[in-house]
Amino acid sequence: MKKRKVFAVTAAALAMSMTLAACGGSSSSTPSTEAESAAAESAEGAAEGSGEDLNSKTLDEITAAAKEEGEVQSVGMPDSWANWDLLWANMKDNYGLAHTDADMSSSEELQMFKTEGENATKDMGDVGQGFGNQAIEEDLVQGYKTSYWDKVPDWAKGEDGKWMIAYTGVTTFLSNNDQLNGEKAPTSWEDIKNGSYKVALGDIGGGNAQAAVIASAYAFGGDLNNLDPAFDFWTKLAEDGRINTLDIVQQNFETGEIQVGVVWSFTGIGYKDAITNYNMEATIPQDGAIMSGYASVINKYAPHPNAAALTREVMFSDEGQSYLAEAGGIPTRTDYTVPEDIQAKTFPASDYANAVPMTDNDAYAKACEEVQTRWNEEILPLLNK
Repeated sequence: MKKRKVFAVTAAALAMSMTLAACGGSSSSTPSTEAESAAAESAEGAAEGSGEDLNSKTLDEITAAAKEEGEVQSVGMPDSWANWDLLWANMKDNYGLAHTDADMSSSEELQMFKTEGENATKDMGDVGQGFGNQAIEEDLVQGYKTSYWDKVPDWAKGEDGKWMIAYTGVTTFLSNNDQLNGEKAPTSWEDIKNGSYKVALGDIGGGNAQAAVIASAYAFGGDLNNLDPAFDFWTKLAEDGRINTLDIVQQNFETGEIQVGVVWSFTGIGYKDAITNYNMEATIPQDGAIMSGYASVINKYAPHPNAAALTREVMFSDEGQSYLAEAGGIPTRTDYTVPEDIQAKTFPASDYANAVPMTDNDAYAKACEEVQTRWNEEILPLLNK
């Protein structure tokens, strides 16, 4: 908040100095001192972010500029998540873009954008659906609509393309059958409630964990406006020592330290296929699953904005949508049909026919915020005992 106030004061001071110059009869609008030049640059940066109006450029112009930038730096888009490794390989092979990622939760991604500000080191991220409007409200992102804008439903995109959801996922249980102590892999929240499974759901500041809690609310009679059933459930698990606080990353499943993890379909399928040292099983809970997406966001001060825009473009292309579908994601483009050979590798549509789509972004964001607040107040103290 202080940074924005500084920008506002600087811009006002610059405007005043230019007005005074005009009143004095100056024929030039160029600031005459180094201080005024710095103020002008600061004001321009505050107004324009990276200095690019990506929506005013053609795809050919973005592609050429991206190749000149030569790299794209992401947060929260690791190789093992939603087949991002295939996307990054595409960007390297076809456009010569080098890539690195710093894996972190949705809230951490936006916090990095905010903390670094004009000194940004990261270009783009992938945040839970409930964080899209926050990114706009905090003025952390810039827009790019992609050439597929009209083929993406309204609920899956923010104003001017400041966020766009390329895929959704469905609540999924990933179980290590070799670590279940004789129990069968759960296929419902009721199974978990009545069993002895120890369950991991990840960082509560991330979209995955928040969605897991919301899904459990539906299982026990709640919804976005009534999370009490979910917290009754998780409180009992916490009291019984049945919440695993490890993150739900692939490595923690590979070590055998997670019996059951609540993940998304687009990580559950990938992890299951990649882990060969244990008998893994992915199931969609039939009594409580939601369908929610992750939003592509481009840092307002991205050092490589064109590369980020081009990456998003490829994400929404037929190739990009197929990568996501093969991982277990559900592409958002309304004109894209998942090829049969890819569909055969993941969950059949009948498995998630009862999943509740999160199309009311305001209500979903409010519920996610409540989940995080109540978890920290009601569940976390029980885990720290």
